[in-house]
Amino acid sequence: MDSFDKNVEKLSKVTFLGGPKRDFEEIGKLQIITLLEFGMKPYSKVLDIGCGCLRGGYWLIHFLNPECYFGIEPNKQMLNAGIKYLIPNKIKDIKKPHFDNNDLFNFSVFNTKFDYFLARSIWTHSPKSSIMKMLDEFKNNSTNKAVLLTSYLKARFWKDNLDYKDNQWVGISHKSNQPGLTYHSYKWIKNECYRRGLKVKEIKKRSLNNKQIWLCIAKQ
Repeated sequence: MDSFDKNVEKLSKVTFLGGPKRDFEEIGKLQIITLLEFGMKPYSKVLDIGCGCLRGGYWLIHFLNPECYFGIEPNKQMLNAGIKYLIPNKIKDIKKPHFDNNDLFNFSVFNTKFDYFLARSIWTHSPKSSIMKMLDEFKNNSTNKAVLLTSYLKARFWKDNLDYKDNQWVGISHKSNQPGLTYHSYKWIKNECYRRGLKVKEIKKRSLNNKQIWLCIAKQ
């Protein structure tokens, strides 16, 4: 077992990993691979929304130039555990990642225009009000050619995966230990993007769990 695996093992004993431990490394790698496929460079400014215990952040912090990684995670315990076990002080001092714990999806707290926004498995737990807030924040805190990469679960009315209408976060968070998922209509997402002058398309990417579908959102 190498040092990364050992640290993930330690991390799993103190906080929620965001999913099964066996998938931790591969899902993290898939996040940075997806960003690279959409043109991310070492000097890109990247905002990791709901960065959790740095499942994807670990790889991004190591890849990006100093002061280019930004993470938002309301669960302070989860984030602090990730920093403790995955980001050595030497790397933290060199890379100088930025973090914030707001739970309002306020991207302006960093006073930065971002090139890439990553929100993997965030819309799969979010109510529509939070998705709309994220779209507004993306539009207001992004460069002209910025990209928001997010994943969602498609509502299918002939199954039990009905379009989520309530206004509460569903799933494990800083306020809840109960698992759960939300589903959304692609038509609704397209309409909300269009109203904000944004364009969206589904992208075919391999997903390890829950049949999540990647979305690429950009300014028109």
